Amino acid sequence: MSLIVARTEDIGACRALRRAVFIDEQGIAEADEYDDLDGEAVHLLARADGLAVGTARLLLRPPVGKVGRVCTLTPHRGTGVGRALMVAAIAILRDTAGIAEVRLGAQLSALEFYRRLGFVAHGPIYDDAGIPHRDMVLSL
Repeated sequence: MSLIVARTEDIGACRALRRAVFIDEQGIAEADEYDDLDGEAVHLLARADGLAVGTARLLLRPPVGKVGRVCTLTPHRGTGVGRALMVAAIAILRDTAGIAEVRLGAQLSALEFYRRLGFVAHGPIYDDAGIPHRDMVLSL
């Protein structure tokens, strides 16, 4: 598999992936998934053999960079797409002036995935769009 992760202006492709994973698969309401932050965010798109298979969204709020909307299509989970997205996201945030830490809200089922990337869980478990989450942070 040839995997490429890069910044993209193709928000439509990112939203299509988010729809497939968050709305169709996980049952999150469209109103909870789409917000007015897409226009100011940095979007990453993962392509495997030319097909869009994963995405992530970065919000730059110095001294914090927030990673969100991380998703991979079901057939491509466990193949390194999610890790490649996160490695690219962390690299971009590390290279952004004024960003000292990366934060994200992780679904409980993904805590170990983020721990392996160096993130530390903190705070209580909370509900986000009907799915249990926990905040995580990575110091840069």
